[in-house]
Amino acid sequence: MKCQCQSEAAVVEAPVNKGSSTTWIMTTLIGIALWFVLYSQLVPFSEWIVSLLPIEKGTHLAEAVTFFFYDTPKVLMLLTLVVFVMGVIRSFFSPERTRALLAGKNEGLGNIAAACLGIVTPFCSCSAVPLFIGFVSAGVPLGVTFSFLIAAPMVNEIALGLLFGLLGWKVAAAYLFFGLGIAIVAGWVIGRFHLEGWLEDWVRNARAGAVALPSEKLTFVDRIKEGLVAVREIVGKVWPWMIAGIAAGAFIHGYAPAELLASIMGKDTWWSVPAAVVVGIPMYSNAAGIIPVVEALLGKGAALGTVLSFMMAVIALSLPEAIILRKVLTLRLIAVYFGVVGSGILAVGYLFNAFFS
Repeated sequence: MKCQCQSEAAVVEAPVNKGSSTTWIMTTLIGIALWFVLYSQLVPFSEWIVSLLPIEKGTHLAEAVTFFFYDTPKVLMLLTLVVFVMGVIRSFFSPERTRALLAGKNEGLGNIAAACLGIVTPFCSCSAVPLFIGFVSAGVPLGVTFSFLIAAPMVNEIALGLLFGLLGWKVAAAYLFFGLGIAIVAGWVIGRFHLEGWLEDWVRNARAGAVALPSEKLTFVDRIKEGLVAVREIVGKVWPWMIAGIAAGAFIHGYAPAELLASIMGKDTWWSVPAAVVVGIPMYSNAAGIIPVVEALLGKGAALGTVLSFMMAVIALSLPEAIILRKVLTLRLIAVYFGVVGSGILAVGYLFNAFFS
């Protein structure tokens, strides 16, 4: 899974007095207002930086450098704001509470609930195995668990926030709709196969006790602190991927011929969608790293469905993910998982190409 870990421990400190609470809230509001002021000045800032460099205007290098100096602060600022807001929201959804919400749910409605919870619940490679075992041993149906497994990395808040900020609300909303559709339908299909026997024996034999929910009552200031912790942990981990992705996007923006990319990844090329999925599977990245590449490819004429299929494959399917899941799933079940999710991604790619110009 390609996202970053959030500390499961709530930031619970000594009670905060009323004056201190007011200071925290006012500081947070001022910080958000300052974010919007700085964000509105990114275009003149990037143009000013490039004007200081000994680069001739209108060249491929100038286009690439301008893209890099504009997208780097833009994506980093978007990432920081999205992670902070979702860190506050995630303080309401601990792994234990998520298990309690999903335990005993029937398939169908359970798949929908699991996919929706996957958007706001911390879930990544380092927590994949314990969460999977916890869900199965708590009585969560296998298909419902897979809906959560699919939605959490692919339809995560970072992907949606960056898509909204970079490509607009229509693309973000369509991605949300189709991504949840893949998670819900794929989980339901896997559940219909009744493949519990394809889990590793020790997972099937695991039995969890009652789900213990945290007893702490977090204040609003505590939840603000959770958001700040999420920014420190997540942004601190993904920024190298982000810089690498923006650098790759800058190179594509400045040097890749638009005609070549349009011919390879255009909507009229039927094989471009499966080729994009196949290319994306061996890669290891996250939304922050891959979305700048998506932005650059779209700017060069690549078809939206083809590019988003590539993005989904990179985020939701990967060889590192298969290695991690091998601890709890047999190879047969991993193959079914990749096959069902891959088929959904292919369908989404062709649908996007059909409905979006």
